[in-house]
Amino acid sequence: MKKAILMLAMISLSVLLFANGGSETATTGEKPLKIGVSQFVQHPALDAVYKGITDEMAALGYEDVVYDYQNSNADVNTARQIANLFQSKKMDLVVGIATPNAQALKMGVTNAPVIYSAITDPLSAGLVESLEIGDPGINGVSFKNPFKEQIEFLLTLRDVKVLGQVYTGNEDNAMFQAAQVEKACNELGIEYIGTSVTSSAEVKSAAETLISRVDALFVSTDNTVVSALNGLATTALAHKVPIISSDTASAKENPVLVAWGFDWYYIGQETARMMDQILKGAKTEELATTVVSDPTYMEMVINTAVAEKIGIDFPKEVLDQADLIIAE
Repeated sequence: MKKAILMLAMISLSVLLFANGGSETATTGEKPLKIGVSQFVQHPALDAVYKGITDEMAALGYEDVVYDYQNSNADVNTARQIANLFQSKKMDLVVGIATPNAQALKMGVTNAPVIYSAITDPLSAGLVESLEIGDPGINGVSFKNPFKEQIEFLLTLRDVKVLGQVYTGNEDNAMFQAAQVEKACNELGIEYIGTSVTSSAEVKSAAETLISRVDALFVSTDNTVVSALNGLATTALAHKVPIISSDTASAKENPVLVAWGFDWYYIGQETARMMDQILKGAKTEELATTVVSDPTYMEMVINTAVAEKIGIDFPKEVLDQADLIIAE
């Protein structure tokens, strides 16, 4: 009799726990969000974008997230393979960091929203049809680089009659930026000489070919070039040719005279905020695209050690506005 009473009590308790614990089980037992991240190449700028995404997502309360992070190592075919991988895994959302990977995701992922990040011109890249609003299935974060103002700043430091640039000739983002730099040079009465490469292995040799013909070098947010920046920068330094770069992250680790550009970590944070809206139910075609252009979110990195070696003195007012000064 006691055994029967104990058995009945246990059954009753189990039924009660099941009835009262349904919602809790649904919360704790839910599958984690699966977010695929496809990054073009590993270098400080794009790494900062990814960190900005993950940090901001955590700040927004996303605790149960599995990031499937993939790096295509600057290979477009690998970027396409990553897109196919994400399609097969049925992700909740996918993010393309840099133009080639965002393009691959747009073409290869049809079962999850696509978010692009760290893009210079999503229009010329064919990612969206308008900068006013996203397209069905895709939206994201781009930035508007002030090329002319950057070159004008360089002119306050040195007389530049010929500006050189190494850029990637098979990447939409890089070609767009090269055209914008050339346009700015034309407006400022400066001769422009551009040399294209197809891989990071060619960057140093391209710089060596170009260096004797120019007074300064411009480095854009060209992922292939930036991933091989050390070879280009050491070549320029050996010839006492200054570099102005749009990529502040890589300038912190390489001998670049001055870098003035957008904060990549902030771009990652903006990307996460858009991801948040979409994960909460907003459609990509209902949201405005994000174009970062506010100079508040730009930073300036100055290398006084490089300046001393190539014979440039930074005015005090320039040093005062720098966010970071590298002295050695």
